[in-house]
Amino acid sequence: MKKLPDIKSSFSQLIATPSISALEAELDTSNLAVIELLHNWFADLGMQCQSVPVANTRNKHNLVASFGQGQGGLLLAGHTDTVPFDEGRWSQDPFSLVEKNNRWYGLGCCDMKGFFALTLEALKELPMEKFRRPLHILASADEETTMNGAKAFAAAKSIAPDYAIIGEPTSLKPVYMHKGHFTQGIRVTGRSGHSSDPAKGLNAIEVMHLVTGQLLKLKQHLAENYREDAFSVPYPTMNFGHIHGGDAANRICGCCDLHIDLRPIPGLALDDLELMVANYLEPICSQYPGCIQVAPLYPGSEPFADKKEGSWTQLVAKLSDSQPEVVNYATEAPYISQLGCQTLVLGPGSIEQAHQPDEFLDISYINQTKDLLKKLIYHACIK
Repeated sequence: MKKLPDIKSSFSQLIATPSISALEAELDTSNLAVIELLHNWFADLGMQCQSVPVANTRNKHNLVASFGQGQGGLLLAGHTDTVPFDEGRWSQDPFSLVEKNNRWYGLGCCDMKGFFALTLEALKELPMEKFRRPLHILASADEETTMNGAKAFAAAKSIAPDYAIIGEPTSLKPVYMHKGHFTQGIRVTGRSGHSSDPAKGLNAIEVMHLVTGQLLKLKQHLAENYREDAFSVPYPTMNFGHIHGGDAANRICGCCDLHIDLRPIPGLALDDLELMVANYLEPICSQYPGCIQVAPLYPGSEPFADKKEGSWTQLVAKLSDSQPEVVNYATEAPYISQLGCQTLVLGPGSIEQAHQPDEFLDISYINQTKDLLKKLIYHACIK
């Protein structure tokens, strides 16, 4: 076996390799260099590695690394991309690993390139020749934007693990359920004109007032008819996040835009939620034909739920010495679980550090995570 990098070197190399995901082409970066690093490391461990192009991306790939034969086993999954960084707000170069205050700083340290380095470190210390069931590692593309990598992997159904861990930052606490995320952009197109004669135009702000009234009725309907008490906010939420219309006080407003954010709970699929929005707006669309357009601002993410009392959840809770939890942010879990595996989200670091300037991972997580991963792999693949 070739000499593999030590933990700090693997962290450093991953952080130093940009793989930013953004909807804007000028900010978006291919993840191929990160995929090549991981491919080489896991192949040197003796794993079978395959890099798979992901459709509808800008030169992005998934990596699937596997060791062992047969069905079942464990999937360790994570994403190779990061969000863009805030120019001028970092205290140091986001692409350099910096150690200070018992922390490692760098873009992706916590969310979540570091998880792959820690997985590599755990496997170095395990007797892989004793695996009775397979271990798979997924390094996916574009989680921070479209989740197209995880969606494509789930659709391919190339593996059928018994269990899955998605290494997002959860402070090493097992997460068995989270809400989804769905956005809609609503545009009302009216007819502009001189404000002295309103009847000669169609004021888009006035029509949008009717739209928001219907959406508030939907918001109330969601709160009254859908509930999951495990969440701190136990119902689906709707937020009016952006509105803009018109350009001058003496002109009839010809266009008004509203952006809304919805967070469905498990049991409420995005397609159903989209249909609800359309149904609640239908009376206004009929009253003003052709004036209202509704479309997602960017691809949504489904809600996710596994069983709190399931065998995998309870085992991971015992090994991590943490109670199973729910969170409000979205992950790739709903797509990974389509493989038919018991799925949990669990990884080092806190979500509070994700997507922030000076993202960091507390060094105390290094050995904790390595030891926990060894236990999880042992129970799923060796015992």
